[in-house]
Amino acid sequence: MSETHTKYSIGIDLGTSNSALALAETDTSAPAHSIDISQLTSRKGVGSATVLPSCIYLATEEEQKHLPRIPWQEEQSWRIGIFAREHGSEVPERLVTSAKSWLCNSHNDPYQPILPWQSPLEERKISPLEAQKAYLAYLRHNLEQHMHQQGEELDLSECQVTLTVPASFDEVARLLTAEAAEAAGWGEVTLLEEPQAAFYHWLDTNAETWRDQVRAGDVILVCDVGGGTADFSLIAVTQQEGNLHLERISVGGHLLLGGDNMDLALAYTLRAELEQNGKALDNGQFLALIHACRQGKEALLSDPELSSYPISVAGRGASLFARSRSVQLQRSHIEQVVMDGFLPLCDIDAVPEENSAGLQEVGLNYTADPVISKHLARFLVNSRRNVDSGMDLGAELNLCHGHAHGTDFIFPSAILFNGGIFKAHAVRQRVMDLIQSFCPDQPLRQLNNETPDLAVARGAAGYGRSVTCNEGIRIKAGTARSYYLGLQSSMPAVPGLKPRLKGVCIVPQGMEEGTEHLLEGREFGLMTGQAAEFRFFSSATRAGDEIGTEVESVDELEESARLEVTLEGEEQQRLPVQILSRFTELGTLELWMKHQPSGRRWNIEFNLRGQEQ
Repeated sequence: MSETHTKYSIGIDLGTSNSALALAETDTSAPAHSIDISQLTSRKGVGSATVLPSCIYLATEEEQKHLPRIPWQEEQSWRIGIFAREHGSEVPERLVTSAKSWLCNSHNDPYQPILPWQSPLEERKISPLEAQKAYLAYLRHNLEQHMHQQGEELDLSECQVTLTVPASFDEVARLLTAEAAEAAGWGEVTLLEEPQAAFYHWLDTNAETWRDQVRAGDVILVCDVGGGTADFSLIAVTQQEGNLHLERISVGGHLLLGGDNMDLALAYTLRAELEQNGKALDNGQFLALIHACRQGKEALLSDPELSSYPISVAGRGASLFARSRSVQLQRSHIEQVVMDGFLPLCDIDAVPEENSAGLQEVGLNYTADPVISKHLARFLVNSRRNVDSGMDLGAELNLCHGHAHGTDFIFPSAILFNGGIFKAHAVRQRVMDLIQSFCPDQPLRQLNNETPDLAVARGAAGYGRSVTCNEGIRIKAGTARSYYLGLQSSMPAVPGLKPRLKGVCIVPQGMEEGTEHLLEGREFGLMTGQAAEFRFFSSATRAGDEIGTEVESVDELEESARLEVTLEGEEQQRLPVQILSRFTELGTLELWMKHQPSGRRWNIEFNLRGQEQ
């Protein structure tokens, strides 16, 4: 993209619960600013907000006749945003949510109409990919409308577009996100990890002072807890030739755990109290209670002087007054359910519980253990394993030995909080207390983020501008994981014994954008004209592995995708090929089969359509 023709940098936060849009001008150093998003806010009104709830309500034919419309929305039988979330909570069989999380689910085809999940609707359902495309198209049209009102027409050829994804997203989910963006009319977008985007926003807002706030040897924890997910990353500060450098050294797993879980837990607690008093709730009332608990939680957390929040849930039918239910959400509920239930103090060697059920209902891979503290502790332990595996940072980091349990882990020097739940001082302080308890004698500080719900979009816009103008500091990151191809071990046939599957590293962790690696010394004989399938594994704790490193058992790895390749040819013949990996400038991973004698390449396609389990 030509630098001289790039006027704007656009940042898109495509969130699980809320999405946001930001804009930065490339000819100024002013921080990126959020773009208000027009949306239906009630049955009768259209308003605007800085965030767009990532919800789609599938309106009935009768509702479509009376509900206001957003003129530029592509599908007029849908309603997206605030009204969709509020009204849809009362009619859940018509409400699409968490589409983003379905992109990381290998059990279901993201192209198939499965949402709303388990809804009795048949002809109206939509696919996770279609939902993501709808949000992105909505944001594009909203930006076009915004620019038009400013007396300017949006020309995407003059824009750098950066779309954020969780650091924990696998390569399939990243490719699907890029595909949705292109289908929504954004063209080719650059993908950026959400915690990095939040950190870029901090760098932008502290442009003159950030070097005074960190020092070489620091490790910064970006703790990002949104409505539906929790995402952790560590960024190391090193010094080279007198200059500070930044490098992302670890990312956590994809945790479907966040503020929505807290709202649900509060609702279950209040429902139990109502039922003890002989006041049962029907399904619609319980869904309304969840929504009210979200409002009450936010009110109590934002105002320390508030002791309780009144909740009144109406019933359906003719005798609404008789069936209404009233209850108080007390501050003690917040302390017991949110603080002690999700964020209790724990030891560094605490291990989250795993789901041990023999049979599980097919659906989203919800996190079995709701205790965020345990997941954070395990992340710091796994991060130390990753660094110790052979990561070359060229600097001493702030590593710590467990003060009570002899557990090695990385103790962060500072924390940057991101996500709506961290608007509350009490929640931030609890996490600070938790981390500090792991190393009481080590200093720990908090980096300020005044807009934890908007920082990702703004940081993405700021990052895009720095790339376009070739200015500012960059976080060295590359691929968040190392990737492996599964190969069966060579052994004589033995009755009842299957050959062990081992992994061969084809993408090392930290592989940088715009680079490629060839797996030399290994050739695969493939027939032209027919499909071949490969199993694909990954690891976030083996930073020392290089191209060709063998892992004796894939049990040490996580299976993340299947790979399919068909070598085109005029006639069937077996060709010796090698695997070449390429991490593009746009942030997506490509794998190729290369025939060395002729120099021909064939792209290996990720199996994006779900796996039979």
